[in-house]
Amino acid sequence: MRKRAAYRVVASVVVAGLGIFGAAQPFAGDMSFFVSSAGSGKGADLGGLEGADRICKTLAGAAGAGGRTWRAYLSTQGPGAVNARDRIGAGPWVNAKGVVMAMDVAELDGENKVTRQTALNEKGQVVNGRGDTPIMHDILTGSKPDGTAFGVEADMTCSNWTSSEKGAAMVGHSDRTGPDESAPAKSWNSSHPSRGPDGGCSQNDLKSTGGAGLLYCFAAE
Repeated sequence: MRKRAAYRVVASVVVAGLGIFGAAQPFAGDMSFFVSSAGSGKGADLGGLEGADRICKTLAGAAGAGGRTWRAYLSTQGPGAVNARDRIGAGPWVNAKGVVMAMDVAELDGENKVTRQTALNEKGQVVNGRGDTPIMHDILTGSKPDGTAFGVEADMTCSNWTSSEKGAAMVGHSDRTGPDESAPAKSWNSSHPSRGPDGGCSQNDLKSTGGAGLLYCFAAE
């Protein structure tokens, strides 16, 4: 009996170790980064930052990782503008399969690990990228490449994430690919503004340029 008990303890330690070093199965309990599998359904109208954070929290909770403070990587504009990079904590951030995306904000803004293979949703699934149907790699950020807010010269946040009508939202490419080899085409957080026949901020507008109103979600604590 003692030998069997000892074996079970050793086996448990081995399984835990496999999780730490990148087992094939997701381990959502340690997840601190994901691309949302869904948005608001109302284009870039997320209900402001609070509504966007709620989307992240709800999806994380459904995946078994709800016991953290989840924030959407979004900037706002105008008085009291918020920088996306300032709302996501200090890092490090790990995806659903244990891959460290970045150790801190400096690495996130520089040599991060965001790619088609690593920018997974909360279920550990790859997000449709360029070449897939439908393409969904346009992720809402409203941010410059360094994760900071735009000025007020042009709307880049669809009225601070409250509009599904006229305006624009800056998006990044979760698969780091685009129609050419330019830096914006390969940017994870600042590739191009949304646009479309409804004014730029509707669900249909986001779909027309390769998106679905998805978010980058980070555990800030």
